[in-house]
Amino acid sequence: MGKNWAIAIGINNYDNLQPLKYAQRDAEVMQHWFEEAGFDEVFLFTENSPKIPANPAIATQPTHARFLRFLNVQFEEPLLQPEDNLWFFFAGHGIRFKDQDYLMFLDSDPQAVDKTAISVDYVVQRLRRCGADNVVLLIDACRDEGSRSGLGIGGEHKGVITFYSCTANQPSWEIDELQHGAFTHTLLEGLQLQGEFNCATVERLDQYLRHNVPEVNSRYGKKLQNPYLKAEPPYKMYFILLKQVARLQDVLLLKNQAYQAENKDLLLAKQLWKRVVAAVGYDSEAFDAIERIAVCINRSGRDVINPSEQYAVVNPSEQDAVLTDTLRERTTTNSKPNISITQPVTSSREDISTQETQLPTFQFDVITVNKQGEEVNREKRRAEYFSEDLGDGVNLDMVYIPTGKFMMGSPEGQGNNKEKPQHEVTVPEIFMGKYPVTQAQWRKIAVLPKINRDLETNPSMSRRDNCPVEYVSWDDTVEFCARLSKHTGKQYRLPSEAEWEYACRGGTTATTTFHFGETITGQLANYNASKTFVDEPKEEYREQTTPVGHFPPNAFGLYDMHGNVWEWCLDNWHDNYDGAPIDGSAWIDSDNSSKVLRGGSWVNYPVLCRSASRYFYYSRDFNVNIIGFRVVCAVGRILQ
Repeated sequence: MGKNWAIAIGINNYDNLQPLKYAQRDAEVMQHWFEEAGFDEVFLFTENSPKIPANPAIATQPTHARFLRFLNVQFEEPLLQPEDNLWFFFAGHGIRFKDQDYLMFLDSDPQAVDKTAISVDYVVQRLRRCGADNVVLLIDACRDEGSRSGLGIGGEHKGVITFYSCTANQPSWEIDELQHGAFTHTLLEGLQLQGEFNCATVERLDQYLRHNVPEVNSRYGKKLQNPYLKAEPPYKMYFILLKQVARLQDVLLLKNQAYQAENKDLLLAKQLWKRVVAAVGYDSEAFDAIERIAVCINRSGRDVINPSEQYAVVNPSEQDAVLTDTLRERTTTNSKPNISITQPVTSSREDISTQETQLPTFQFDVITVNKQGEEVNREKRRAEYFSEDLGDGVNLDMVYIPTGKFMMGSPEGQGNNKEKPQHEVTVPEIFMGKYPVTQAQWRKIAVLPKINRDLETNPSMSRRDNCPVEYVSWDDTVEFCARLSKHTGKQYRLPSEAEWEYACRGGTTATTTFHFGETITGQLANYNASKTFVDEPKEEYREQTTPVGHFPPNAFGLYDMHGNVWEWCLDNWHDNYDGAPIDGSAWIDSDNSSKVLRGGSWVNYPVLCRSASRYFYYSRDFNVNIIGFRVVCAVGRILQ
């Protein structure tokens, strides 16, 4: 089984920098967690921590010279194996100097950074000598009188997993009420989670930090702080950090990476299979693979295999198979890979757009409010739709969304960098689900024959037929669309991100925050209405999903576009819109593991429910009770 070692550093009182309040406590609590988690070795560096036994003993007061000696003495020779983990936690000041990131120690001088501080690159270089393939950095740096300011640190370190407390040039806050930094407080919460919501893998811990640190800061009146992850190479996203709480699907994801590596890098594959063993103990599949790799290396004399050579490795993952029949690769004008949707080759029914009968319509009220949440306009609208009969009185209503152009994203002065640059997109006509897919609709499709993966019949936490289905992963929703398409003979899929935002806005402009106008209220949507967006009154926080159609729709006749459940889109996650397609198609490239969520949910503050809001990426296999989806259906030509 793999070993875990850890180093924890926390510095409050600097000789040449502003003092901090809770850095030392952060390190001490992290040390306690490391020990409770059964780590084999834990080294603590604070102003009053005990010496490390050596000959002579190493003092642990975190000065520049003492920590350098520790790195040079302790990590001169390999001490661990590739399947082991070495964790490094730092709470204190950090700075960027001459294109390098430095950690500031007790006696570091900001006027002589290169001589009195230690670069993160040097720390990484020494730590990697330990022999562990997995080095995990947790950097909670740049604190200054209640916040962290200045240039900050952040960068990519090859072969290392680095969790940063905030993005460049953001403050990273200390919270007096918690007596911790916001990042460390949330990190400890995530590491201690048990059961289905645990943070056993790099990917899920990253998701937890991205979601919860901004909410902690909002709760305590601090400005926005966005943690982020740098994992190099990307397969480290699937590494299991906490084997004691890992789930079967975590091991399966790691196995999938190992199988893929066998086609191109046998030594990497061997390391990944060893990490499987480190996580779960004896595993016949892993031991067979390690033996198979050894035979192959001996036979070929090489550790890198050309995929075209005859090497019998079967990849058991079929999670992308459902996309094969519905997606085709194309290249945008900037040569970035993308995906557009193809028409089905065969159909057992005519396309909806070619039917001779006129589509029915439904009537609804469209409401607009001012900053106080007061209704300032109400008008009658009609929308065309068709209804898919799923059996036993369960129908799926699909609303016609006309083609159009809109400005996607947030203008300057609104939103965040993930919603920029704002750009014009032309969206073709589509049909979109009038509501998020309900639990009753899910059950009707989930019992149909499997196409690529099994589906749970009742995945939702609360069993209410007319509420949105939740606890469904992106892969689950794609399987749902595949079964629905086969059952109906029409082409169903998830919306692209551009289609989703266009449909959500319902004809409102890019300067309009919500399709209701300048704000929303608890009478208009299901979100955490105990928090306000502008000047509207605080209202009830319902703490659960609500039946679809309970709140008024937008001008297209779509319900629950703000709040209730987050909705999966086809697109991969991208940090901003640089290079995004402008034709309404989904933006899918080589990294197909993390997907976009839109719309906010019952648990979120109103800022995350805006029309332009894009949620931090979640992996395609992630599911939780705040995530659902709605479907779209292709239109062959404009309806007459």
